[in-house]
Amino acid sequence: MNIHEYQAKAVLSEFGVPVPRGHAAFSVDDAVKAAQELGTPVVVVKAQIHAGGRGKAGGVKVVRSLDDVRSESKRILGSVLVTKQTGPKGKQVNRLYIEEGSTIDRELYLAALIDRATSRMSFVVSTEGGMDIEEVAHNTPDKIVTVSVDPVTGICPHHVRRIAQALHLTGDLQKQMSPLLTGLYKAFTEKDMSLLEINPLIVTKDDRIICLDAKIGFDDNALFRHPDIMALRDLTEEDEKEIEASKYDLNYVALDGTIGCMVNGAGLAMATMDIIKLYGEEPANFLDVGGGATTEKVAAAFKIITSDPKVKGILVNIFGGIMKCDIIAEGVVAAVRDVGLRVPLVVRLEGTNVELGKEIIAKSNLNVTSADDLDDAAQKIVKAVKEAA
Repeated sequence: MNIHEYQAKAVLSEFGVPVPRGHAAFSVDDAVKAAQELGTPVVVVKAQIHAGGRGKAGGVKVVRSLDDVRSESKRILGSVLVTKQTGPKGKQVNRLYIEEGSTIDRELYLAALIDRATSRMSFVVSTEGGMDIEEVAHNTPDKIVTVSVDPVTGICPHHVRRIAQALHLTGDLQKQMSPLLTGLYKAFTEKDMSLLEINPLIVTKDDRIICLDAKIGFDDNALFRHPDIMALRDLTEEDEKEIEASKYDLNYVALDGTIGCMVNGAGLAMATMDIIKLYGEEPANFLDVGGGATTEKVAAAFKIITSDPKVKGILVNIFGGIMKCDIIAEGVVAAVRDVGLRVPLVVRLEGTNVELGKEIIAKSNLNVTSADDLDDAAQKIVKAVKEAA
């Protein structure tokens, strides 16, 4: 789960992490009032969406008067920002963050994430902070330094020294890094974050280190421990189909292709998407129904797939282990009878109760094509979609 910048800064401030003062605004009048309360000669009007690249898209503006706050707020609120991370459709701006201006001397990059190679939380830092960090990672990876933290020891002086050295910070600036890194590490671990990105982390002209931006993602599986974080969820920033899927504990991610997929197991789902691409089409979604799905959950998954107007064909690929093939078959039949079937459907079943599953589908008298294996299933659904086009 992701949250907005202003929410992320509020979370970080609870752990003593230095962030600029600011207020959320949901209307133009709110924005002007927030600027008045800040009382600074320079304020920044920031669009709040769950995507990076806002500055390049015109969603971040530095202003020096209340009139400019009003005009920029009116321009940004309700507009659609298109960035590299939003896709071509962009995201509508429904809220703003009005923040005090900062005197920037240097822009740095700092992120915390789970490093799968070490099974530890790691800090990733670079002297090249700002809007083009992706290009830095691509063109000059040597300018990015990774420091892993042992969960037994937590943040130690040698972590601070190494990160400060990588960021070319000395003297008092290095001293400031110690409580900052400690606060970030504590926030990351205690709140079960999956990603914490500060871009940029700035050094001000009066030699203070401040988190000028903050992007946080949380581990969905740990949210039950954090009702305060769950309360920050903004459903308007999420895909409607993904929201519906979350109600049934389905692992669903919307994609841009034409073939809807229902699979059990993340690895099998990835293989299914790969073979669809191999035969010349694109998957419309990633959907893992899991190992313990019920008939109701499978029916819900099928309805979510068919609700996507981009879907021109559906491939159900189930290897029954914990998940029994007859449960999948019953769910598919129930969903088709409820919502109808307007596109080709190919079903490949294998494993536990496979014969019973095939019998349920055969007796349903539905227009469903059976497949012998994954390769056969992929070829049949791709052919059906192309013929229907």
